[in-house]
Amino acid sequence: MTSESLVGRTGSVVTAIRGGVRPGEVRIVVAGIAHYYLAYAATALPAGTDVLVINNRGARQVDVEPWPTVPLGDCPGGVVEGQ
Repeated sequence: MTSESLVGRTGSVVTAIRGGVRPGEVRIVVAGIAHYYLAYAATALPAGTDVLVINNRGARQVDVEPWPTVPLGDCPGGVVEGQ
């Protein structure tokens, strides 16, 4: 997998990322196959956090940042499905 194909993908934290130089582990699904990477982030991120890959360090290591999820019922622009 090339570095360009990882940057911009989303995944989830499997093992908590402790922040700074202390990595955790993330799961990223590519073409239906789960891949696991050592992940670094500026701040600590608990397991289960959705993340965005912002850099591929090579050797199955990536830099990530939290990726916001939209809670159910929160629709942008006040649009409600089915109305």
